[in-house]
Amino acid sequence: MKKILVLASIAVFAACNSNNDAAKVDSMKSASSDSTTPMPDINSPYPIQYSSKFAMGDPKNAEVILNLWKDWDNGNLSAHKDVFADSVELHFWDGSMMHSTRDSVIAAAQNFRNSFASSVSRVDAVMAVKSTDKGENWALIWGMETDTDKKGKVDSFYLQETWRFNKAGKTDVLYQFRQAAPSAKK
Repeated sequence: MKKILVLASIAVFAACNSNNDAAKVDSMKSASSDSTTPMPDINSPYPIQYSSKFAMGDPKNAEVILNLWKDWDNGNLSAHKDVFADSVELHFWDGSMMHSTRDSVIAAAQNFRNSFASSVSRVDAVMAVKSTDKGENWALIWGMETDTDKKGKVDSFYLQETWRFNKAGKTDVLYQFRQAAPSAKK
């Protein structure tokens, strides 16, 4: 009798577990297949100036920005100049802004990069998003940059950059934010 109860208990337990696993798999399928759905409206006490309706975007846009960061580290900004639109607008961390042709922007940036002996970036996070109500694609990147000037002085800071892609898939706007990194403890 005990054997029958033990076997029946095991059979019931196994049946319960297999149904739960199927339910778990089904719920994961529905959650993952719905990743392009924009997030629900946000009830904000502030007026949202640009948009609050975003969905995940094309990962290739994030890869473009990663390549641009690598070009900066390598000191060769013309390597991917074809990813820039004909007209580019850059808003820098210090409040300055540049709006010019692609070639002028790349030449100015290359001139600035040439003032460093080296630059090393660390990427903490990167993502591509799409503003569903504006139809605009963006790539967001967070990381740290460590620059060494030609005299050997090292400066490290955190960066957050927001890059917009135009309808042709070219970057045309950058918003850059920066914060000094804490000094290394001695």
